[in-house]
Amino acid sequence: MSALPASVVEDGTTTAVTMAGALNAALRDAMEADADVVVFGEDVGPLGGVFRVTDGLHDRFGEERIWDSPLAEAGIVGTAVGMAMYGLRPVVEMQFDAFSYPAFEQVVSHVAKMRNRTRGVVPLPLVIRIPYAGDIGGVEHHSDSSEAYWTATPGLTVVTPSNPADAYSMLRAAIASDDPVVFMEPKSRYWSKQSLSLPVETAPMDRAVVLREGTDVTLIAYGPTVRTALAAADAGAAEGLSIEVVDLRSLSPFDDETVGASVRKTGRAAIIHEAAQFGGYGAEVAAQVTERNFFHLATPVLRIAGFDVPYPSPKLEEYFLPTPERVLNALASWEW
Repeated sequence: MSALPASVVEDGTTTAVTMAGALNAALRDAMEADADVVVFGEDVGPLGGVFRVTDGLHDRFGEERIWDSPLAEAGIVGTAVGMAMYGLRPVVEMQFDAFSYPAFEQVVSHVAKMRNRTRGVVPLPLVIRIPYAGDIGGVEHHSDSSEAYWTATPGLTVVTPSNPADAYSMLRAAIASDDPVVFMEPKSRYWSKQSLSLPVETAPMDRAVVLREGTDVTLIAYGPTVRTALAAADAGAAEGLSIEVVDLRSLSPFDDETVGASVRKTGRAAIIHEAAQFGGYGAEVAAQVTERNFFHLATPVLRIAGFDVPYPSPKLEEYFLPTPERVLNALASWEW
């Protein structure tokens, strides 16, 4: 038994686990449970990945189970498609969000369509891990929020955890799925910690969860903005505003049942994300909420998002990212 990765630290009776450590443990446990699970991508082998999510796995499982690929994302995904068609369960890493774009044609034309193309005969148990979003001081091509591209593609399951427990549980579920999963990891939360006893199983991968009860407004968030939403709820409570926070977890499929129940309770809804607002994922959430809960809404659905510009340089990203203050200012713009 190898030592715990550096991102996992013993903390009394429990273990303080970072999101990176939880993902590492999920990969390790999945590979131990099923010899068909293989992992590959750029620098995921001896180095352990740019964010050390695959730390120690190469030494544990060897070159035949986890290896470094060429710097060719289309080739990574295309190879994984063939492996999945023949019974393996590949888990591939795109290293950074914008690095996935060269593989876009493979994902849209083949990954998302294989089961439909073969009338269900050929499943595609493939996981594409994508570290995404900003707030790490990264330069261009290292801080994109590309979720809307994938959620606009029928045939893909698109999920994103916001905490270490969900990171472990959802990645295990994604690897076990017979359908392709785009697994989006908020890179700014890789070092967030949670006291856990692994393995852990949380809510089903396709379900949203209410993280904080409230009565005045439903604040819908996912991935990196869940922490922002919870901070806004804390600040709002000090001003007498009761904010209910819903973590979507699954972007596609969309959990209308959980979200709708919350919106019908509060009568108001807002969606927060880092991606630019125009054409962003929040537009679909606003449409879904409005169409299905129109007569329960006291006001139009708000979107609090990044600005409609390319992701800025590290010195400017603090002005681009949604903050708790921006959330509360947006909520205050409503006529209560």
